[in-house]
Amino acid sequence: MGYSEPTRTAASGARSLTSSSSPSASTTGITIYGCAQDEAALFRELAPRFGVLPTITEAAVTEDNVELALGNRCVSVGHKTRISNGTLLALSRVGVEYISTRSIGYNHIDVAYAQSVGIAVGNCPYSPDSVADFTLMLMLMVLRSAKSMVQRTDAHDYRLGETRGRELRDLTVGVIGTGRIGSAVIDRLVGFGCRILAYDNRHATSAHYVPLDELVRDSDIVSLHAPLTTDTHHILNRERIEQMKNGAYVINTGRGPLIDTEALVSALESGRLSGAALDVLEGEEGIFYQDRRNEPIENKALVRLQEMPNVLISPHMAYFTDHALSDTVENGLVNCMKFERGKQHG
Repeated sequence: MGYSEPTRTAASGARSLTSSSSPSASTTGITIYGCAQDEAALFRELAPRFGVLPTITEAAVTEDNVELALGNRCVSVGHKTRISNGTLLALSRVGVEYISTRSIGYNHIDVAYAQSVGIAVGNCPYSPDSVADFTLMLMLMVLRSAKSMVQRTDAHDYRLGETRGRELRDLTVGVIGTGRIGSAVIDRLVGFGCRILAYDNRHATSAHYVPLDELVRDSDIVSLHAPLTTDTHHILNRERIEQMKNGAYVINTGRGPLIDTEALVSALESGRLSGAALDVLEGEEGIFYQDRRNEPIENKALVRLQEMPNVLISPHMAYFTDHALSDTVENGLVNCMKFERGKQHG
């Protein structure tokens, strides 16, 4: 699907696409950065319902293209590129007061610095089912050695593998973080009949909550769904990975730095852990979402993990469904309009 609006070029060469109609007195302008074609189509469809005139560009926001936001108090950004403090300051100088990130996490934005230059930051909740479904898929795939099976059959080797699969009903699954996504994962696990342990500061589900170290020791599968903060950075550190059961598995659809990747690699290489499925990884920036087929990968941990037959890597795509996209676009517009109404009545 191609873009259909007229284009204008920013100083950086980024393509910007706006509605051709003139704004009315009640129309609110929003600049939407880092917008893929499917997102752009939804923004074009939904924006008029909210009285929004969108300026849309495929380029991520940088100091070189902040002028696209000139005259607009609100901007919408993607999660794929980190926004530098210099860019935040430049946005503030052209009059931006609110950033809506099309993601649940904020780790690509220095929220405290944004606030210090007069910019509020809001996130966009989306269907937790997208990530929850993907998480269960990864669990089942790693338990049944799906990576090795697909590689063998693609090479026309139809023999059974040496390792038998395991059934979820026989296992204990520990869920770290029971917000909307972690809770949706637990809802799905109930149907498999497995024992479920949970760890979170808030007890938001009927799962059996235990201290973190107990969850790590007793779980056959540890699944990570906590937000990335200073407190949760390397929540699965070397010490806790060493406490895990022999033969356990790690699933991460949260954020890469929740795990000490070097410690994980060591545990997998030694055979202490049976496998891992990682949708996110430390140092994924500049690699995931890019075509790197003909370029060297500098992230040595990623290269080593992909060499392992018992490790599945996906490029931060658990959220990537049509339903989640629709939620993200609509909630991004809702966020901006709530901010504008607050300014009008403040």
